[in-house]
Amino acid sequence: MDKFIAVAGNIGVGKSTLVKLLSENLGWTPFFEPVTENPYLADFYEDMQAWGFHSQIYFLMRRLRIHRKLMDMKGSVIQDRSVYEDAEIFAHNLFLQKAINQRDYATYQELYQVLVEFLPPPDLVIYLRASVSTLVNRISKRNRDYERTISPDYLADLNQLYEDWVDHFDLCPVLTVPCDNLDYVAKPQHLSLIAEKVRDILVGKDEVRFDF
Repeated sequence: MDKFIAVAGNIGVGKSTLVKLLSENLGWTPFFEPVTENPYLADFYEDMQAWGFHSQIYFLMRRLRIHRKLMDMKGSVIQDRSVYEDAEIFAHNLFLQKAINQRDYATYQELYQVLVEFLPPPDLVIYLRASVSTLVNRISKRNRDYERTISPDYLADLNQLYEDWVDHFDLCPVLTVPCDNLDYVAKPQHLSLIAEKVRDILVGKDEVRFDF
């Protein structure tokens, strides 16, 4: 039976790497987050209040299109970041920071709620959890120009929203992976453990969270 997994987590936590390696391990098709294709992203990091709404609408529409496309594919797939995170984490955080005003946020949420009703949920969400210090270190190493202004406080706010979201998310099982001491590139046993847990959950075993 074809399956659909979404890999969720904060900026720099290692989602794309896990999607690539896990798709190879399982023999599934990967779908990656279109980060560099967002025409608003560089402007957003320079001025969040001016470009927050535009950037989030773009991300939402792209993610909804990808989600719908995944539902029509044959074979199992793994998606880099879910549509739920755009609304429940990033747009919500921008609203709390007053980078998106009340009117724009209400419009965004109404659009999200209407559209997401038509989308079947994933079979599993893999949530990658990491401390702010780990995120800052990994973001620095990949050296993307538009990410240089991301502050530790911003990452901390997102981390808290992710924890709140995972605690209340009930559309499908969630596998939480602690990433501070995780290296699925240098340590194949880490990747194998994740792949094993994924298989267990998809065949109906109860275990959905683990620690290394």
